[in-house]
Amino acid sequence: MGGQRGRDIVVSIGDGGAPAAFIVVAGIRTRSIVLGAGLVDATTADSPGAWRELIAGGGTKRIEVAGAGVFKDAMSDARMRAAFFSGETPVLRLEVADFGVIEGPFAIAELAYSGAHDDEALFSIRLASAGAVLFDVL
Repeated sequence: MGGQRGRDIVVSIGDGGAPAAFIVVAGIRTRSIVLGAGLVDATTADSPGAWRELIAGGGTKRIEVAGAGVFKDAMSDARMRAAFFSGETPVLRLEVADFGVIEGPFAIAELAYSGAHDDEALFSIRLASAGAVLFDVL
């Protein structure tokens, strides 16, 4: 199996409608996606061999996304800023080439801007899942 290109993640934001219509916000140049699950320890003095025992499905699931790149245009930048300042948890769609689509409500935990005087303006973002998230294989 060949490797995957790191640049192939596209972020889209929902318009709030049902069903949601999505607008592409950005392609992220550097990123990480962390899928996590909390664990519930059920170990007792009677646990066989003193091995830890976990309750299956007992923890909470989460997805955290961090990335940096260039916004597609001023409208998509404004939409993300508005969601951040209002505390909205917009429905986001992350399309990851050769992997799948992650879609659901996300809190914008951090939104930062940077840039050099002779280059493009960059942004970085940190997202945290804020409800049920769906995953579909491409």
